Amino acid sequence: MDKLFYHKPVLVNEVLHYLDPQPEKIYLDVTFGTGGHTKAILEREPRCKVIALDWDSVSLEKYGQPLVERFPSRLKLVWGNFALLYKIIKKEKIVAVDGILADFGTSQIQIKERPGFSVYADTILDMRMSPAHQKITAAQVLQDSSEEKLREIFWQLGEENHARQIARAIVLGRKKKKIKTTRQLADLIERVVPKNRKQKIHPATRVFQALRIYVNKELENITSFLSSACKVLTPSGRLVCISFHSLEDRIVKRFFKEKSNEGILKVLTETVILASDQEVKINPSARSAKLRAAERL
Repeated sequence: MDKLFYHKPVLVNEVLHYLDPQPEKIYLDVTFGTGGHTKAILEREPRCKVIALDWDSVSLEKYGQPLVERFPSRLKLVWGNFALLYKIIKKEKIVAVDGILADFGTSQIQIKERPGFSVYADTILDMRMSPAHQKITAAQVLQDSSEEKLREIFWQLGEENHARQIARAIVLGRKKKKIKTTRQLADLIERVVPKNRKQKIHPATRVFQALRIYVNKELENITSFLSSACKVLTPSGRLVCISFHSLEDRIVKRFFKEKSNEGILKVLTETVILASDQEVKINPSARSAKLRAAERL
């Protein structure tokens, strides 16, 4: 069964340290993914329970069911978007939990298996993590958005320095032919962005990231989730968040500071927690991971 878990979860030791799972307590993993963090929590504390949430029903079925079989009565799977946590809590009749984990990163499994995520695989430009929750595809965004809107998306969500040139090229290009596939978009960007031998990532990476964030409303989802998370945590309950993008981390940092000032949360991480050099060597995905944790007062 363990062979299924080929996406390495990041900062596992740090998550366990700050979440600090205890006997007879209930923990909520709102970004189950392939189950790496959930599995680690269940293994660390044999008498705790985990409620695992994900808006990707395929991941829950493929990676969740084997874990349920391994940890019967200790793991419950729930399909849903963590942005709607307040509704899910009510529906599932969850009164309170003793710790919440949120990993805002996109797993390598999603990038490889879902259409539109990878710069290197030629698929339709979909980019929806959950078609049931998001109706607009990346292809529709490229087709219907104004040049100024596209520039704003690429610059604000992708921090792309060539946002203006790329937006202009897309608007001109779509007049001749709709941009429907990842290859079309990647090729267009490669023609626009000057080659930089020092840059290790594909020149289209930041635009793909920006579109993914925009299509799935990732930043808005984080804001909604954080507001609900505080309300479901028990006193002394822990909230652990892992971000992979400066915009995500900024939202978490500001929220923690605001709630600390209000006397609702105690910030446990004075500075952001990063992956060790050793972990980055083993798992390059951890390079940009940033962890922050707080405790409910």
